[in-house]
Amino acid sequence: MIVVDGMLNKLGELVFTSLLNQARFALDFKSELDTMKTQLELLKAFLSDEYLKSKKEQIKTTLTNIRELFYEADNILTDCLIRDEYRSDGFCSSYSPKELIFKYQIGQKLKNINSQMEKMERFLNWKVTRTRLKGGYSARMRYFTELVLWGWGGLGKTTIAQKIFSDKEVVSQFDRMIWVSVSQDFSEERILRSMLEQLGQYGTGSDQGEMLRKLLGQYGTGIDLGQMLRKFHLELEGKTCLIVMDDVWGINIDWWNRFCSGLPKLKGRSSCIIITTRNEDVAVNMGVDSSRIHRPKVLNRDESWSLFSLFAFSVNKRICPNPQIEKVGRTIAEKCQGLPLAIKTIGGLLASKINSFGEWRKVSEEFHELTRGKDSSVAASLQLSYDELPSQGYIQDKDTKTATEQGFEYLSELVSRCLVDVVQRRGYDGRVCSCKMHDLVRDMTIKVSEDEAFCSFDGKGKQKLTADSRWLGFTSDVDTKSLNKNLKLRAVLLMSGNPDFFNKSNVVLRSLRVLDCSHGKLDTTQVENLMDLICSLKRLACLNLSGVVGLKEVPYSIKKLCNLQLLILTGCNNLVKLHQSITSLKRLVILDLGSCGHEYLPREVGRLSYLQELSGLRLVNSSQSCRLHELETMVQLRVLRINVNNGNCKDEKIFKMLDQLTPPPNLQELYLRRYHHEIMPKWINPGKLSSLQYLCIENGDLASIRMNPETEDDTNCTWNLEGLCLKFLPNLEEDWKDLEQKMPQLHYVEVSRYFNLKNFPCPVDKPGV
Repeated sequence: MIVVDGMLNKLGELVFTSLLNQARFALDFKSELDTMKTQLELLKAFLSDEYLKSKKEQIKTTLTNIRELFYEADNILTDCLIRDEYRSDGFCSSYSPKELIFKYQIGQKLKNINSQMEKMERFLNWKVTRTRLKGGYSARMRYFTELVLWGWGGLGKTTIAQKIFSDKEVVSQFDRMIWVSVSQDFSEERILRSMLEQLGQYGTGSDQGEMLRKLLGQYGTGIDLGQMLRKFHLELEGKTCLIVMDDVWGINIDWWNRFCSGLPKLKGRSSCIIITTRNEDVAVNMGVDSSRIHRPKVLNRDESWSLFSLFAFSVNKRICPNPQIEKVGRTIAEKCQGLPLAIKTIGGLLASKINSFGEWRKVSEEFHELTRGKDSSVAASLQLSYDELPSQGYIQDKDTKTATEQGFEYLSELVSRCLVDVVQRRGYDGRVCSCKMHDLVRDMTIKVSEDEAFCSFDGKGKQKLTADSRWLGFTSDVDTKSLNKNLKLRAVLLMSGNPDFFNKSNVVLRSLRVLDCSHGKLDTTQVENLMDLICSLKRLACLNLSGVVGLKEVPYSIKKLCNLQLLILTGCNNLVKLHQSITSLKRLVILDLGSCGHEYLPREVGRLSYLQELSGLRLVNSSQSCRLHELETMVQLRVLRINVNNGNCKDEKIFKMLDQLTPPPNLQELYLRRYHHEIMPKWINPGKLSSLQYLCIENGDLASIRMNPETEDDTNCTWNLEGLCLKFLPNLEEDWKDLEQKMPQLHYVEVSRYFNLKNFPCPVDKPGV
């Protein structure tokens, strides 16, 4: 249900935002979108129901149909957004025959989708109602005691059950002790297998243990559950047993009745079953009397703070070192709603940040945002389940965080859960640059991908293309004819330069959002064919052509990609020209031209109002290049990488032009390369760059990185920089102690080939070393 949940959330937010902001297409189809919003909310409510979550197999066909419907709706809404972009640029009239036909067709499609959603909602409603009625309310004679621990995840149910299970007095009352971790993906076979294995450990002799091992071996495949159940009951005959079934999400009622009816019925002695669950209805369906259902109490305020202090201030003898931190910490502890797991985990997270009030405040703000409007603080604050992470591809800007920042945070979450291993981190902020996946995690990922019809693999682990594939790693083994008219593919990674792929007549990828041809060995002809193909993909959101040596020009037709948000051209050494139409890509978020051979970025780059990252901005003395004053209007820009053209190293006009720049107001990272002037540009100072976190200056002739003395006095100004990189600056003369005073927040420094730095605590690279 991962993809279904991700698509549902994305569609719901898109529809709601479009209606709220009165987007043009939302006004055209308001009635249909209002209906869709209601249907999405109903479906979301049903899909979150614990009954359906525990019966995914029974509603698998419905989930598949819902997923297909969501993809279709996403395509339609994407087309509408693109259409709005075209209309705003005057490409089509609102009353032209073509536009009227488009509106009619979209209206019919939306009505059809809403009709199908309504049918699915009725089916799910019936399924839930039927399950509740079927739930096993019939009275059953019990010859054993049942105890249910029910409550939110993280309340301590398992911990309490473990204490009971290991208590010496409790153990003395039973002949057999069995613990089974049921979890969400349980099966009757796995439960019985675990129970039989544990009974073998408590056997009265080696013959019995051997018999159990043979039984388990005999039913390794083609298991007869009935025979296993009978064997289990025989093993318990005449004995008392304590059985703990931990984390029960759902149960097959028929199987449960058979399981219970066969347990030994002893006079004056009884067995006991302890069940922990997050859903009270699960216990009711299992026939447990309400008097036997117990909900552990949440911790009160003082208990919460005491437990929080134990983990957050473990290195400080449970004592908070700072009144400000204590105030924030108490707020965080209270928002955990008395749930021990939430308190312990977030306390452990903050333990490493005990000396940083800013980090504590940041966590508090994020925690508040996550817990707002939710019933459970565990799901909000911990997000321990992979299923609850936003689906890749649907990460969006949220509040003050960009989609890129959100994405790296989610990656860090995966790292903290050991789902991926870090290969390399960025120095100044620890952001993960590259990672790898363990084999077992890969196996899990493949299974999830196939379950969600994301992609498919053969028995040897190689990817295969099916009619339902959404993602494809294209290799020379793939028959390009199989791509013909594949309307579902949304991502293609070109793993080889098979020339047949670029035959436009063979490839119709209407739903494609991501095309990655990075480092493909494509010649000029292949690139030309590729560009012809690309420009027909109006829904394309990400295009990666990094390292494509055959790319010499980005053509005029690139403007047809109105949905393009990421354009990666780094390392295209032979790229010499970017057509000005590139500035028509209004939705562009990242434009990476690093290490390219282009002479300049065309004028009117300021039209890219959503741009957050610009790499490879070249400064040249040309009337056709972009004007630096345009950058001032780019309020979303966070990362800027500037290269001064090698051919004009000492061009005074360029230096004056750069001095006149008013930087983007929210710039966080600045890279200045090949700047062959002795004085820093006037705007590179803490007053103009108050949000700057990282500054990198490479390969230049600077004599000082202090503010230009002709502008303003910098005596009392300090930087907020956290990271500083200085490389290949032979003329730079600074005293490290002075820099430390000007940069009090600095905690990461990279210095190389900087020979005149005084009082630096580490040796600096020398030539030839």
